[in-house]
Amino acid sequence: MKRYVGIFLIAVMGGAVSLGLYKAFEKKTAIYYPKPEGIPARQVALYGPEAQGNFPDFETAASTSVHAVVHIKSEFQKKSLVYDDFFQLFNFGNPTQREYISPYTAMGSGVIIAADGYIVTNNHMVQDAVSVTVTLNDKRVYKARVVGTDPSTDLALIRIEENNLPFLAYGNSDDVKIGEWVLAVGNPFNLTSTVTAGIVSAKARDINILGSQGAVESFIQTDAAINPGNSGGALVNTRGELIGINAAIASGTGYYTGYSFAIPVNIVKKVVEDFMKYGKIQRAFLGIAYHEIDDQFAKDKGLSSLNGVYIEDVVSGGAAEKAGIQKGDILTSIQNKSVNGKSELMEIVSQLSPGDNVTVSILRDGKQIDLPVKLNTETRTTEVALNNNKLLLYGAAFEPLNDKEKTKYRLNYGFKITRIEPGKFSDAGIKTGFILVNVDRHPVSSVQELKDALTGKEGGVLVDGLYPNGMRAFYGLGL
Repeated sequence: MKRYVGIFLIAVMGGAVSLGLYKAFEKKTAIYYPKPEGIPARQVALYGPEAQGNFPDFETAASTSVHAVVHIKSEFQKKSLVYDDFFQLFNFGNPTQREYISPYTAMGSGVIIAADGYIVTNNHMVQDAVSVTVTLNDKRVYKARVVGTDPSTDLALIRIEENNLPFLAYGNSDDVKIGEWVLAVGNPFNLTSTVTAGIVSAKARDINILGSQGAVESFIQTDAAINPGNSGGALVNTRGELIGINAAIASGTGYYTGYSFAIPVNIVKKVVEDFMKYGKIQRAFLGIAYHEIDDQFAKDKGLSSLNGVYIEDVVSGGAAEKAGIQKGDILTSIQNKSVNGKSELMEIVSQLSPGDNVTVSILRDGKQIDLPVKLNTETRTTEVALNNNKLLLYGAAFEPLNDKEKTKYRLNYGFKITRIEPGKFSDAGIKTGFILVNVDRHPVSSVQELKDALTGKEGGVLVDGLYPNGMRAFYGLGL
């Protein structure tokens, strides 16, 4: 019995050895997975110096950006009423109360956009602040003045008294592509000069955080990490151009979880220009009520396409009605820029001003019609909206003379320059306190007359007036 078992085991072992030798010398057939059509194959070096060529170079953009991004500290005062006697509050009709002020601070970022100290940041960083302090990347510290704030775009412009500062050049947010590499530069958690990288995840995002009626939300969404303190910082492309101002994150914890949002720089440029020139945003209105088109809405209305926005009504006397736009039309583009929803429409219109002439493309009965439209204001005019009867032009802030000043200087009209900043007026040698009376020897007795006399001209004008000491002065102002 033992002999038979031994023979069986020897036979099994021999078979196993034979099978192993056969497999070892068998000619193997290679298995190839076919490449999908249309997708080019490319060898990627994972290691070694040659790997650097397969990735974007962030060094130049980062070194340019960090010096133009500043740290902002804003101080606020929260006011609340405190009752002197807690029991009196419930037992008597007129409890004694006093106002209690509790200070608090906010930390964020800003972007230098001009060498003479203009800085863009978020509105929520500086609106109603009692003090704004700016720290540059080289640790110099300045007190900043708020030039203008705009809650509808969450943008603000501030200024420090300094020259020859590094600044970021504007890019073009319309040219930004989904998938493009970007850098976010700011001061998260009070850590200065922090740079993170990511890609553009989406454009024209409306996340409903500004809340106010007429708010402009058309954010660039990225996955570059930003956190508290990044607000107001720069979003730049790989060329180091400013393409957005970081404003928000989408998070259930208040910290970065993968989604960041920036205000497109083309909106920023318009807001900054208005603040510098007028001290107030010049908001253009098309004058329509519209509905975004989705699949169900298209079926309900019998529409053959999901493109554009459906015009449900036009404002009487508004720009759209004057141009011939009708209820039931489908707006597909403005100035050859496609419109497929609220965010895109608001982004395009927010870059325009009252009085601008644009081409609006609509679909009516299946046919495209291009209509010239002259945009106007919410009050259906094209007049410039001024800031509390004040005017900012070419770096000079004007205020009309009050009755007491008119009597003192024996004038019936005139505009006092209350502030001079680098610009055409300072270049001409005009000083703060100058009272402008005439432009090209024509009297300017209203804000509108002053604006009309100094804008829309080329070459130069002659301005004359007097200083508070009674000295008359004449200046040639280059425009």
